[in-house]
Amino acid sequence: MNLNINKVKIIVTIPTENIDEVRKAICDEGAGIIGNYTHCSMATKCIGTFIPSDNANPYIGEKNKLEFVEEEKLEVVCNIDIVKKVIMKLRKAHPYEEPEIDIIPLLDEASFN
Repeated sequence: MNLNINKVKIIVTIPTENIDEVRKAICDEGAGIIGNYTHCSMATKCIGTFIPSDNANPYIGEKNKLEFVEEEKLEVVCNIDIVKKVIMKLRKAHPYEEPEIDIIPLLDEASFN
C-alpha cells in the first residue's frame, strides 16, 4: 500500500450567520475542489459551547459565562500545497478570536489495492 497524502479535510465550526462568508473565502482560495466541481462543502448544524476567560474578547457571549451557540460545522477538502493559504483566509473571514479548526489527512482511493 502506497500512502501518499495529497489532500486534507478542513473542518471548522462557525456561527450560522457567518457560514456563507467563511465558505466563500476558503473556496475562493482553492479549497472545496472535487474533480470538475468547485466550492464543494458539507455543513452540519450543531451547538457549540465555550466559556470565555477574563483575557478573551468574545464575538458572542460574556466572559466567564457558559455559552451555547447555534453553529454549523463546515467541511471541505483541500490540496495539501495550499492549506496554509486557505487557513489564513479562514481565520480572516471567521468572526471568532480562536476558531476551532481540524485538519485531517486524507488517503486517496488509489492507495488501496
